[in-house]
Amino acid sequence: MLTKRIIPCLDVTLDRAGGCVVKGVEFVDLKEAGDPVELAKRYNEEGADELVFLDITASAHGRKTMIDVIERTADEVFIPLTIGGGINSIDAIRQILRAGADKVSVNTSAVKNPDFIKESSDIFGAQCIVTAIDCKRNTDIKNNPDKTILELEDGTPAWYEVVIYGGREATGIDAVQWARRAEELGSGEILLTSMDRDGTCAGYDLPITKKLSEELDIPIIASGGVGNPQHIYEGFSIGKADAALAASIFHFREYSIKEVKEYLREKEIPVRL
Repeated sequence: MLTKRIIPCLDVTLDRAGGCVVKGVEFVDLKEAGDPVELAKRYNEEGADELVFLDITASAHGRKTMIDVIERTADEVFIPLTIGGGINSIDAIRQILRAGADKVSVNTSAVKNPDFIKESSDIFGAQCIVTAIDCKRNTDIKNNPDKTILELEDGTPAWYEVVIYGGREATGIDAVQWARRAEELGSGEILLTSMDRDGTCAGYDLPITKKLSEELDIPIIASGGVGNPQHIYEGFSIGKADAALAASIFHFREYSIKEVKEYLREKEIPVRL
């Protein structure tokens, strides 16, 4: 049986010092969480299976991803490193992989130009291309008969709308349909983040996580809302995700990666200790 992956996420913004890890709630109200290189080094030592590094303001500010921070991070970690944020060209992917990344995460650029997924996958291989999908619940089902309607925890019917530019712009695109298309175009994984749950510590958005995990053949990384190890367990057992991404509980030392993995092992979730 394949082991489930635990992936700390470093949301990074550019500052005068060159880069700072931040954490917010529903993509806003950001607060500083530390130096990206130091945090990456700590997670590598603690037993993280992978790291995701997201330059969360690159697309919105129209700038390139921070190559220097990536290089310094790659020098300190020996586990797979996925980089995302502002990646919109083959040349950018090549630079990031050369800087030490193992995978790239594309989001806004892929929504704007879906063929970018296929082109990237054809050149670098599907294993290098992660499609990040940020989505938000939309309960207006009356005017959206073509959308994939799911039942929320309280029984409310809703569809999930793709948002881009760090949650600043709604697209009208159905997240389930977009995920299927990303897989068809050659994406190797989906990084699914629920904007409604981001930073809330209320647990993953299980209806959309479960739907994508059941619908797609490629791995689904659950993201957004972890407040304790039980939430990660639910992401695997109910959401059927292949990997669990978390930020706050690790950044602020509420739980260590080892504690989370030991909890999951006790719950009979296969993890690498």
